Amino acid sequence: MPASLAWIAATPKLWAFLLLLAAVPAIVHDAYVLQVMCLAMLWTVFASSWNLAVGYAGLKTFGHQAFFGIGAYVSALISIHAGLSPWLTMWIGAVSASIVGALVGLPLLRIKSLPHLAIVTLAFAEIVRIICSNLVGLTRGELGLSGIAPFSAIPLPWGGQVGFGPADRQASYVMIWMMMTTTLIFLAWFVRSRTGLIVQSIRDSQVAAESLGVSLTRYKLLVLAISAFIAGAAGGVYAHFVLVLTPTSAMGIALMVQMTAITLVGGIGTLQGPLIGALVLTLSAEGLRLAGDHRMLAFGLLIILVVLFAPRGLARLDVLIADVQRQRAARSGS
Repeated sequence: MPASLAWIAATPKLWAFLLLLAAVPAIVHDAYVLQVMCLAMLWTVFASSWNLAVGYAGLKTFGHQAFFGIGAYVSALISIHAGLSPWLTMWIGAVSASIVGALVGLPLLRIKSLPHLAIVTLAFAEIVRIICSNLVGLTRGELGLSGIAPFSAIPLPWGGQVGFGPADRQASYVMIWMMMTTTLIFLAWFVRSRTGLIVQSIRDSQVAAESLGVSLTRYKLLVLAISAFIAGAAGGVYAHFVLVLTPTSAMGIALMVQMTAITLVGGIGTLQGPLIGALVLTLSAEGLRLAGDHRMLAFGLLIILVVLFAPRGLARLDVLIADVQRQRAARSGS
């Protein structure tokens, strides 16, 4: 196999998960189940953007919810006030998030201390959320921005059309699956490209990478811009999927905590980790609704158990099992 296509064979688990998810609309027709699955796939895209920055580049940023929210609000507001199609405005929102990410990254990446970088990025996201909350005349604040148009229907060559409204979640599922698949394919290629390997060398040792002539600021800004673009695109799709936005739901700290949990449970620094984590946590959260007031307690217990017994994430569970088997074999042999 050519070296340029080696990344395809290197990620068999990822392709298996994607193929399984592609078959869901043909089996499941319940709108509620499809909506939950759509949200899980959107969280996969968002968590993958954060995983690129933290898991592969080593940038301890906790402000990615700002990029998600910027993409969501920019797309929604332009669609409402300019009358443009969401198919266009979602990309405008993604580009806006990427530009903000690059501009914010210029001063932030001068901070050498990783804990301070984490705190400053979290503060940046909170500033964006507070500004959005106070612009009541534009965003309606916590009252909620409503009247957001869904994705416009696509006409079919043989007649009829494919709608993306709240009543038809199958088309939305296919669209979000395609977005998630494209994102993961791009990341699978990127992390194994020359640029991606340089980025990972920076994560492993900034001093060694810099001694070899690698421009740390250049590559960190590139990763932050790409990561912010992906998060902004996910935010744009989210806005035209749920059709109502509030600063808390689109860029609150709880959203970042959720993405962190998804990535850690799934496996940070792995391509399939955010996908596995999003499916497990999103579906379990919905399933635990029957627990009532004890739902969050059970949800937190699930996360603790995974972190304790699979600290490298569910994506590396097979490696953990193999290690345990080797240790048992070594003990029995001795």
